[in-house]
This record gives sequence, structure tokens and C-alpha cells, in this order.
Amino acid sequence: MGIPWYFYLAAIPVFGLLVLVHELGHFLAAKWADIRVEEFGIGFPPRFFGIKRGETIYSLNWLPIGGFVRMPGENGETTNEQGVYDPRTFGAKPASKRLIVLLAGVTMNVLMAFVLLTAAEVIGQPDTNRIPPVVGEVVTGSPAAQAGLQKGDRFLTVDGHPITYYTDFRAQITKLTDDQPQTVSTVPITVTVQRLGVAEPVTLTVQAIAHPDANKGQGHFGFSIDESGTPLVRVPLWQAPAKAIQDMGDMIVGTVNGIGQIIRGQIPWNKAVSGPVGIVNVTGQIAATVPSIGPYLILYLAAYLSLNLAFVNALPIPALDGGRVLLVLVEVLRRGKRLSPQREGLINLVGMGLLLLLMLVVTLNDVGNLFPR
Repeated sequence: MGIPWYFYLAAIPVFGLLVLVHELGHFLAAKWADIRVEEFGIGFPPRFFGIKRGETIYSLNWLPIGGFVRMPGENGETTNEQGVYDPRTFGAKPASKRLIVLLAGVTMNVLMAFVLLTAAEVIGQPDTNRIPPVVGEVVTGSPAAQAGLQKGDRFLTVDGHPITYYTDFRAQITKLTDDQPQTVSTVPITVTVQRLGVAEPVTLTVQAIAHPDANKGQGHFGFSIDESGTPLVRVPLWQAPAKAIQDMGDMIVGTVNGIGQIIRGQIPWNKAVSGPVGIVNVTGQIAATVPSIGPYLILYLAAYLSLNLAFVNALPIPALDGGRVLLVLVEVLRRGKRLSPQREGLINLVGMGLLLLLMLVVTLNDVGNLFPR
């Protein structure tokens, strides 16, 4: 059961929002510091569309892998093209203001994660323990289809045991199939369902797959569950900010633990790390759940991505915000002695090249995970 292609388009507003917020942080901080902003761009060149307002060009660009705020003096230059000192260049500003401008993007992404999680908790998340046992889509040729199960059927009993929630259904099916020897391929299971438009319950016997292959997305019966009737667990508005901060803490701990597991070799990096292609795939899958269970998961995902964008950008890697912050801190430790603009520009250029190479590797890995041999 594939996901309709249009759900994957949800990645566009999700990515766009996170990039816009990040770059808006740099833009507003630059304006506050009286630094001239030459261009505010979403995506990377070549340019698709641009409009000039005042001294700034606002542009949309063809490569949807980020954004930028272009300011003169980003590599430490303090003069204009004619070699005349320009007090409105980034390089001409004191270290304190440059640090604020550099850290503004990361700060905005953290704030965005907080806002998204607060909204998600108020809207409410599905109570996974109370998912109704209702059939969604039935896989053609599956045991469910062969037995005559239909979309909308609600399970009442499994092998005579009453079913209230999907967790009850899953527990009974697991009990009936787990202890089967490998030589047994199917298990007959009698179920009673309430069918839409039919007054009396319908009893069916399903030849359930005894040992389904989870790696192929296979289940015992071969149907998806309809989660549209799942009740939501909502947090009161006055409690939601605190819950959002707790969620952010859990995300950070999970990310750090995941990195540690990769370093220790407990999980392979190529299964744990995702780039744009992998994120688009996950976003599409989660967007497909919005009509049935609401926007909680897509808001949670956007918050997670925003927090991770902040984390990645804060790393002390040349060309990233954290790398530029590191250079400013080195300058402070050297009591104002700076690297030459040429050297700083070369450092950032090399860093950008390495980042693009890494992105290429991760993208190829994403494609390989989507289409395994």
C-alpha cells in the first residue's frame, strides 16, 4: 500500500519554514547590528526569482538545500569594493555583534522547535493504547483479502476473545502465532467483525501468516489499521510550554545517545543518518497520517528537524555558523588579532566543499536505503 505522491510535497513547507526561520534570525540580527544585507535567499543559486526592496534582494533559488543571508565582509573584510572602509560590513562590527548575528539562526530554530511542540501538545497526540480495531486498507491477495475482510470492518472478537482496542487485537494474534514452529506457514484464526451497513456481526476465518517478514512490511493478516477514531491526549495550554521543553530535552538526549551508538558501532551510520532524500521520505509518510490522526506527528517532526538544524549549525565546522563562531572566539582569545580575509575565506570554502561532499554521500546512502538490492 503505497503513499500517494502528493504527501511527499509536505516536505516543501516543512523545509521552507525551518530554513526561513533560520535565515530570518540572521537577517533580523544583521539589521539590528546595522549590517548591510545584500541578499536574503531561500535555496541556493541559480536564482529562480528575486525582488529588490531597498538595499536587499529577496530571492528564491533553484537548489532547495538551504538558504543564506549575504552580507559584505563575511570573511572579515572591512572595506568595500573600492577599498574604502565601510562601517556597515559584517567584518567592521565588534566581535560581540558578530557573535549575535551568527548565533541568531540557531536561536531561532530552537525557538521554532519550542513553538511547534507547544502547539503539538495543545492540539493533542493520538493515544496509542486506544486505537480502535478497525480495518483500513486491505492488501490485494493478502490473507485478509482472501478471507473477505473489508475496509471499515471493526474486530469484535479474535478466537473468541473480546477486542476493544487494536492493542487487544495485536496481543491475541501474537499469542496465536508466536509459538508456531517454522514449518508452519499459516495459522487459521477465527474473527468476528462488525461490518459497515450490516446489522449482524460477520464471522470469518483468516489463514494468518505465521512468520511474517517485517523487513518487507508484511503482517500476519495484510491490512493497515484505520486510526481516524483514535482519541487524542491533549495538554492544557498553560502546561504545554513546560511539556514542550521536556520534549526538547528528550530529543536532545536521544540525538546525543544516537551519536554515541554510532561512534561505538552499536548501530550502523548508514541506517541512522538521513539526508534530504530520507527526510522527504519520512515527511511524506507522516504527512499521510494527518487526515486520520491530526497534525501532531508532522508538528513533532518539524520541531525535531528544527532542533537538529540548530544542533548541526552549531557544530564548530568551517562554513557552518558554529565554525564562524569559533573563528570569532579565536580572535577574542588573540585580543582582537584576526585571520586575514583570504585565509578565513579559504577555510570556509574548504569547509563548504567538505559539507557538500558529505551531503552527496548521505544522499546516495538515502537512495540506497529506499531501493535496497
